[in-house]
Amino acid sequence: SKSAGNFFTVRDISEKYDLQVLRFFMLSAHYRSPLNFSAELMEASRNSLERIQNAVGNLNHLLTNASAEELTEEEKELVSQLSSYEEKFDAAMDDDLNTADALSAVFDLIREANTVYAKQGSSEGAQKVLALLKRLLEVLGLRVQAEEAVPQEILDMAAQRQQARKEKQWDVADKLRDE
Repeated sequence: SKSAGNFFTVRDISEKYDLQVLRFFMLSAHYRSPLNFSAELMEASRNSLERIQNAVGNLNHLLTNASAEELTEEEKELVSQLSSYEEKFDAAMDDDLNTADALSAVFDLIREANTVYAKQGSSEGAQKVLALLKRLLEVLGLRVQAEEAVPQEILDMAAQRQQARKEKQWDVADKLRDE
């Protein structure tokens, strides 16, 4: 609570953690449930998010290095079950935005994909699994690929604009914003 002095703003948290970790942390509980913030829970969220990113990375790696062979029996089974993972995800989201259960469906898919693709697989199967995984993560707003860094030139212009605004040079700030 604010009066007890244990109040954190998003800005405070963003200094220690990536905001995707915070997003994952908040998605891991139902929006109507109280959410207790702790460093341990944020670390667990970071680890879970890394697990998702590793799975996507492994599937991307498999896509570039896989042979164009036919699907294995295990892959055929996984591909045939993709709709059930999507249905489980959709059912959770339809159940009053139960994002915790939706994440459970995502992790079930990842666990099965990791098992099937532990050795090697076809690019066709990996493509289908990856497409579904990305679609589900997009619904939750989770990034699975690193974004390009903002060029230094843009960061400098933003700083100049902030300075112009502080000095109440509105025309300069507007021009920098437009650029």
